[in-house]
Amino acid sequence: MRFEPYFYSAPCIKKLDAPILRPEDCPFDALLTFNAGVCKFNGKYIMAFRNDYGTDPERFLREKYMPGTNIGIAVSDNGIDNWKIREVPILDSHDVKANSNRMIGRYYDPRITILEGKPYIYFAADTKVGIRGALALMDDNFETATFISHSVPNNRNMVLFPEKINGYYWRLERPMVMYSETLFCYDVWCSKSPDLKFWGESKCILRGEKAPFSNHKIGPAAPPIKTEKGWLATFHAVDYDEKRGKNGWENRWPYRYSSGLMLLDLEDPSKVIGIYKDCFIAPELPYETDEGFRQNTIFPGGMILEDDGEVKIYYGASDTYECVCTAHVDDLVKLCLEHNYLDDHEI
Repeated sequence: MRFEPYFYSAPCIKKLDAPILRPEDCPFDALLTFNAGVCKFNGKYIMAFRNDYGTDPERFLREKYMPGTNIGIAVSDNGIDNWKIREVPILDSHDVKANSNRMIGRYYDPRITILEGKPYIYFAADTKVGIRGALALMDDNFETATFISHSVPNNRNMVLFPEKINGYYWRLERPMVMYSETLFCYDVWCSKSPDLKFWGESKCILRGEKAPFSNHKIGPAAPPIKTEKGWLATFHAVDYDEKRGKNGWENRWPYRYSSGLMLLDLEDPSKVIGIYKDCFIAPELPYETDEGFRQNTIFPGGMILEDDGEVKIYYGASDTYECVCTAHVDDLVKLCLEHNYLDDHEI
């Protein structure tokens, strides 16, 4: 069931008729396979996906039981189909608890960036003191994670830029502030670092209440890609309507998650130079609106720019499936510059 008013994806977006990864594809216990980070590395497409397991809709409602979580790895030759899923996932929540004195409950929602020839992953980490952003360096086989840093509590959705800019590493992030002008309208921030460990000079670059087609919260989505005109970056945008009823497992799910697109300055990515004025990727297809755990939910987690200009955009749908859509990079830049929200609005 699609929410009203209807949101539509940008005309240049081409979606597939089905997800590229479903829970039943996995060789291990899997219930929800979504919100993956994807990269192109050593000639292969590598997907690190979130997998929730160990519950079902009835138990979830009856016991409010939260499932276990692990990170699965899948490999493809073309980034679209024939994904080969490894037999054993990495970073299982049960193993994390056993090996960390239970301070960290789980790692999830991975975002991959190839930086200086090495694969880095930002995870969200549930801890006893709040959600933290965790940066890890993966080995070339995506089997072992060496953690570099964990953020202060209540910060997440972190994505790393794929190169240094003016001598610094950069990331986008979403602090979950408790005291602000607009409660629950979370914002997109940008920070930089000399060494990937110490982050500072943080700056809010897009306010949640100022973003288009959103009335609740926003945050970074996929790691940015570089173009001649600027850094293309996606963000997730949430609109809330208290009249919405049951849309998935829960008795009430009043939210819709869509995606926006913005263009950041090449030399100073804390400066937004363009925002597509309409929804970039919207929940439209049946597996995005009528199936799964939380319906009407789109969450991009990876973008890959191909040599021919095609951009593959990977996204979770309904908090249940992993999907991909495509567009040409020139069309994406045009969305931000020729249909620029900033022409008529201040952020």
